[in-house]
Amino acid sequence: MPPPPPAWVNALVPSEPRGPDLLAIERAGSGVEVTRLSELLHTRELINKRSRVEAALIKDPTFDKTELLSMGRVEKIQRSLARGKAMKRLQEKEGWDAEEYKIAHQAAGEPTVYDLHDGMFIVTLREQGTPEQHKLFLEPAVNNKIIGCYAQTELGHGSNVRGLETTATWNQADQTFIIHSPVLTASKWWIGSLGRTANHAAVMAQLYIDGKNYGPHPFLVQIRDLKTHEPLENVFVGDIGPKFGFGSMDNGFLLFNQYKIPHVNMLARFNRVDPATGVYKRVGAPSLVYGTMVWVRSNIVLDSGSSLARGVAIAIRYCAIRRQFQDRDAEAAGATGETPVLNYKMVQVRLLPLLAATYALHFTGRGMMEMYEANQERMKKEDIGDRETVKKIRGAAPEDLNPGAEQLADLHATSCGLKALGSTIAVEGLEMCRRACGGHGYSSYSGIGTWYADYLPTATWEGDNYMLTQQVARYLLKSARAVLAGNAPKNETTTTLQFYLSRKDTGAAFDVLNNDADIVAAYGWRTAYLTFEALRLRDKDHQSWNSLLVHFWRLSTAQSQFLVVRNFYDAVVANPARVAGAVGDVTGEVLRDLFRLYALQTMEQHAADFFTSGAVTTNQISLARTKGISNLLDRVRPHAVSLVDAWNFSDFFLNSSLGRSDGKVYEDMFAKASSNPVNNLTFDPYVDSPVLVKRVAGKL
Repeated sequence: MPPPPPAWVNALVPSEPRGPDLLAIERAGSGVEVTRLSELLHTRELINKRSRVEAALIKDPTFDKTELLSMGRVEKIQRSLARGKAMKRLQEKEGWDAEEYKIAHQAAGEPTVYDLHDGMFIVTLREQGTPEQHKLFLEPAVNNKIIGCYAQTELGHGSNVRGLETTATWNQADQTFIIHSPVLTASKWWIGSLGRTANHAAVMAQLYIDGKNYGPHPFLVQIRDLKTHEPLENVFVGDIGPKFGFGSMDNGFLLFNQYKIPHVNMLARFNRVDPATGVYKRVGAPSLVYGTMVWVRSNIVLDSGSSLARGVAIAIRYCAIRRQFQDRDAEAAGATGETPVLNYKMVQVRLLPLLAATYALHFTGRGMMEMYEANQERMKKEDIGDRETVKKIRGAAPEDLNPGAEQLADLHATSCGLKALGSTIAVEGLEMCRRACGGHGYSSYSGIGTWYADYLPTATWEGDNYMLTQQVARYLLKSARAVLAGNAPKNETTTTLQFYLSRKDTGAAFDVLNNDADIVAAYGWRTAYLTFEALRLRDKDHQSWNSLLVHFWRLSTAQSQFLVVRNFYDAVVANPARVAGAVGDVTGEVLRDLFRLYALQTMEQHAADFFTSGAVTTNQISLARTKGISNLLDRVRPHAVSLVDAWNFSDFFLNSSLGRSDGKVYEDMFAKASSNPVNNLTFDPYVDSPVLVKRVAGKL
């Protein structure tokens, strides 16, 4: 460690008013019941789990974050391995369940090299393996006897899974599959935990039998020796190198040269090859093989709100403390002192709608996971059961659930749209939060930049956000055709489309400024308009799919925004008595203000589509901008700090000087700067000297 600051430096304190006092004033001026709101977001059980897990991590020196930001990539990778092992030992010692183990991962500060083993490899084995394969592969994976990854993306193909070039050719002579990389672009690439950690991979490869391609299928492939951990013969594997973020993850490449695996290594819950005859048999629909991706995307939707909330919490707390310049009107009235940055409308309009978005995405994510879990239950049963019960809990679903592959296809489209929208809002919002913090936002000690860099790939992995929107467009066009043909199933999407057709000539007349239900209806109307417009361009004007991709992106965005607004409405507006009973009258009204702020701000940003569709008038848009949104910013502003407090992020979790819950921003920034490892070095700056470093503090 560098020498401590002298006593005269330690005696210095920030100028008044100081951070702790300012945050105390903010909290005292809000009527939001933070504890009850936090329990609405997370439940008391989850909050208690977080406290227990973080306490265990803090006690273990392996999880100390003091020098984490100053480490190079090689150091981070090694520390990642140490933290990953320590976390698994703690899981066993503390008896953590799956939820607590996930909490530990989130709180640790950076990904560990086991993340893809836990998050995708095990899920793939569980969801796509047979009972026999569960015994052979899943059990040792769960017990960490084998360490795996999910190898789908290739050097030449990402979102286009059907275009993957790795092959798995059935060899009837010895009843094996031959895994092969026929071209360089077939190299598996970006695969987390593959670079140096995994000894097994769930490999997505094109299945060939007697020269016929049956499409991508998952295969369990051992790639390293279990004792030496060296690559096996005809396997070439390694780390792909440094990235924009994710420095602690060993994303890897992988190539095969005519590599044989046994018949049992093809994951065969839905599709299999008869070993005696070589005949391909389909147990389920082809889309079922993508179940792992749907699970991951559903989790991305669930996590998008909290991922954005990390940055919003830091930015709002700091902007409540940071004081710059003075409001011109206040100065003219004789007021003295600088103005808290959060009081400036230009800061409010950047941060408070993002605050509203964190809640909107959170409630939508919960609905998305409920839909996924309901789907999993239905897939385990031959009979779908009570449709009304399913409809009631489906949350983010745009249609009634159907059994088997049709249900998964609907879920797939919904997860694609919400994954794209949720992660885009979070990515763009985190950068907005960083910039709202001024110059200090650029420091790694802010806690925003490092998190932004690690979250950023979410907009690309599990499907590029722009490409994914085509899946939503396909679903909506299919639904619209069914409505026009008179054979559409009765569900939310078709009901919205039919309502639009019944009223499009007479108009909508939605009162979006005074009626919250009308806001939701206006979003549905806009989606229906864009759907039928896309259908006309495609089916009547016969425009090419490629020429319509921008329109499809707008359509998917509209549909996904409709789902978010509707979920937010259902959670905090539709039943005010229930909400008030959970969080109190004042907090319930603040949540309704957040709903209006998110919905009207989003509507104003997409005003052209709302006006063109006839959902609103230009006067309504103008009033929403000049009065509605501005008034809502004023109403939400006093509660901003309390609303981010309700997310219940600990200081250990945020690891941010600017976002400290006690407000000691400048003290912490200075302490970290003065003690960082670079200050251990005494340079020799003279050009004519060959010496670079005269001395390293603490070393002889």
